[in-house]
Parts: sequence; C-alpha cells; structure tokens
Amino acid sequence: MKTILITGGAGFIGSHVVREFVLKYPETKIINLDALTYAGNLENLKDIQDLPNYEFIKADITDAKHILDVFEKHQPDGVIHLAAESHVDRSITNPLEFVMTNVIGTVNLLNAAKTIWMDASTSSAQGFEGKRFHHVSTDEVFGALGNEGFFTEETSYDPHSPYSASKASSDHFVRAYHDTYGLPIVLTNCSNNYGPNHFPEKLIPLCIHNILNNNPLPIYGDGKYTRDWLFVIDHAKAIDLVFHEGKNGGSYNVGGFNEWKNIDLVKELCKQMDEKLGREAGTSEQLITFVKDRPGHDLRYAIDATKINQELGWKPSVTFEQGLSKTIDWFLENKEWLANVTSGDYQNYYNKQYND
Repeated sequence: MKTILITGGAGFIGSHVVREFVLKYPETKIINLDALTYAGNLENLKDIQDLPNYEFIKADITDAKHILDVFEKHQPDGVIHLAAESHVDRSITNPLEFVMTNVIGTVNLLNAAKTIWMDASTSSAQGFEGKRFHHVSTDEVFGALGNEGFFTEETSYDPHSPYSASKASSDHFVRAYHDTYGLPIVLTNCSNNYGPNHFPEKLIPLCIHNILNNNPLPIYGDGKYTRDWLFVIDHAKAIDLVFHEGKNGGSYNVGGFNEWKNIDLVKELCKQMDEKLGREAGTSEQLITFVKDRPGHDLRYAIDATKINQELGWKPSVTFEQGLSKTIDWFLENKEWLANVTSGDYQNYYNKQYND
C-alpha cells in the first residue's frame, strides 16, 4: 500500500487536503502529521477519522529525531508539507517561532525524506523513483505589487514580513535539495485561502464571528489592501493535481482569478450576512471599524494562475461571491465548532479522542 504523509493536516488548508486524499484514494494510506498547535484542530476531520486508510500522528516538525523516526517507521512514498506558522501579525511579535517551524522544520522533513529515499537503494535516482515532496507555500514570498501586474512563477522573491521571509527561505531549501541531491519536488504558491474550518483570527471568519456577536469588524488602515482569494476546497484539488501530475522540480501558482480590496470584501460579507440572518440591509456594515495599520503591510497581492490552468487544467469551481456564501453557510451551520475554537475547547479534543 502506498503511503502519503501530510504535515499540518489538522490545520485549515491541511484538513481539506487530508479529506480530499483519504476519500479519493482509499487504497493509499494517508498519514496526518500535526503538532496540534493553536491552529491545529482534529475536530476538522471528525467525518473521516475512523476510515481505514487514515492515521493521525502527533509530532512537531522541529524535532528532527522524532521526524526521522516517523519516516523510518512508515516509509512514506510522498510528502505534502503544509505545516507552518502562517499568521503575519504573530510573526511580527515572535519571528523566531516562524524560523523554527517554517525553516528548520522544512529542512528536517527534507533530510528525513532524503535519508529514507536514498537508503532505499544504492543509487539515489533509483531510490527517488515514484517519490515526491510537495511543498505548499504562499504568494507573500513575492513581496508587494503596485496597482497593476501579477505574480507569476518567474517573479523574483522579495518578502517583507518575518512570516514571508521564513516561507521564502523554506522554498529556497526545497529547491536546493532538488538541485543538490536530486530530491523529486514540486512547489505551489497560493493566494489567500478562505472557506469552512478557517481559524477565526483571519479576516473572513473573524468578521463572520464578530457579526454574529455584534462586535466591531477591524479593518487595517484605509481598507484598500488588495488580495486574491482562493476557496480552500479548490486549493485542495489543485494540490492533488500538482502532487500527482506536476512536473518534477516545477512550481505552480494557485489563485482564485479574483481580487478584492479588504473594505469591499467586508462590505460584501456584511451584505450576505444581513440577508442570511434576516437583518435589515446595512446593519452589519455599521460594525466596520478602521484600526491602526500593521508594520510591513503589503498593499496588493495578485496571482497569475495561467500555468496550472494551461498545463494541468485546474481552475476555481466557484466565484468569490459563491464561495463566500458557502463559507458563511458552513459557519452558521457549525456554530458549535466556532464556539469550541473561540473558547479554546477544541484543544481538549485530542486528549478526549486519543488519551482516554
């Protein structure tokens, strides 16, 4: 039985990737390796946790010995690496944590993969046959755009925050292991994700949660920061496609082919929330509050996803308005999940599930 190890599989994007692979490939063993830090939540995977091809391992990618032990025991044929500290604001207050997880953690995984795959035979090329390391990264490594233009796979790296600097560094290490050791790799750089199970420190779930509780909706600066938005389930399908069909050593940008200024996005969210909650139009918009800008805030990101579209046939399945509607519906139908996350109760789920 083939084995694929997915790091960060209890997180927001990771849990959707795990579900996609567990359900789509029942003959493949899917190992979800996660440290269960604040953003990791096994409740995200309650619907598939008992399936025979799924296994959860609690491990921290910064622990090189433990990671090598896991790789030697389970002998994964493929690795999809999503485990990362990912919140820009947190990286500003604690950059070292981001270096440890995003840089050192990635190198630990690369070393473990190289060790077991090269040990698989006397010839490294033969040992790498049928193996793949897929590194999932962000468009923030490219820096900021002006009012025009798009990030392509050829755009030079120009990170501005400790978060994007740590992700840029990890991207460079992944490519270096390909160039130096022949490790079979693919990279994807995605735009801002949104959708079900999103941890409510990020803009969209934070606003949904605050509207439900009639709390202010904090918008940085003048609200004109512009982002490309990608529905997380579409991203999971893109990762599946690149992992299986992407060119060895290649990188692919994954974006939603849409751009929204933060203020316009929040106004659209307010409009949909008022409709779904039966509130008078304009009610939620009154909660919008402009707050002091954060340091190193990039004005605009926009991804050109032409390559993955033309080479692999991927495209988003929903418009932003449709995806936002699905996201709001999920949060309204899963208020218990939201309550558990905002109260911190979700962190007890692992103990209940695995330690009782």
